[in-house]
Amino acid sequence: MPTVSKNHKERIVSINLYDISAESYKQVLGAVSNVLDKSKTFCEENGIDPNSLLEKRFADDMLPLTFQLNSVRHHSVGSVEGLFAGEFNPPPSLPDMNFNDFQGFIADANSSLSEYETAAINDLIGKTVLFKFGDTEIPFTAENFVLSFSLPNLYFHAATTYDLMRSAGVPLGKRDFLGQLRIGT
Repeated sequence: MPTVSKNHKERIVSINLYDISAESYKQVLGAVSNVLDKSKTFCEENGIDPNSLLEKRFADDMLPLTFQLNSVRHHSVGSVEGLFAGEFNPPPSLPDMNFNDFQGFIADANSSLSEYETAAINDLIGKTVLFKFGDTEIPFTAENFVLSFSLPNLYFHAATTYDLMRSAGVPLGKRDFLGQLRIGT
């Protein structure tokens, strides 16, 4: 069995709610912003109206790109709001928005995450967060909400956004999906 150095164990213990939530959300939002920027450039270079991408979907029973982008925002900054409120609900409906509006919508979500203090989010560890959907209520601790609900949903909708744009011909690669890595020792 491999051994783990004492320093490695200490780094694992030092992971906190802020790191697993806000920092992860910022990475994904930055990546989605980049995907949207590259998509707009691709459209401009190829004489395509970027607004035509907003209703793109893979199957008739699938929700379109507009829903995917709303969900990316909701499962990032909306999740932080839910941590503080102690309750999280499905994403709200949006007014009609064009491609440029969605670029700003995602960028604004990323910027607003910087308004939250690390200590304030870390103080929420162990707090109950209730997911409410109609008559369904699912209780989580804040950390389990982030790790088992919020992040998987965020990655799902971000990956779907990436895949929809890639299938439209936008030249994207894995690096575009990963976003800015948090590297260092």
